[in-house]
Amino acid sequence: MEILFAERLRGLMREEGLNQVRLAEKVGVKQNTISAWLLRKKEPCITSLWLIADYFHVDVDYLIGRKGD
Repeated sequence: MEILFAERLRGLMREEGLNQVRLAEKVGVKQNTISAWLLRKKEPCITSLWLIADYFHVDVDYLIGRKGD
């Protein structure tokens, strides 16, 4: 199964008009961490997934591609 996290995160950020710096502030991570996620250099830990899901009001399963739109 392909993990769609980077694409889903990028889309959610676009919908909310958020850049990497603002999202990092909102979820309590560094901007370079957001960048690494978007470039698929790193994957988020479960705690970060929960924080991002809560912020965007989506399921973790949506973020990782186990659920559709």
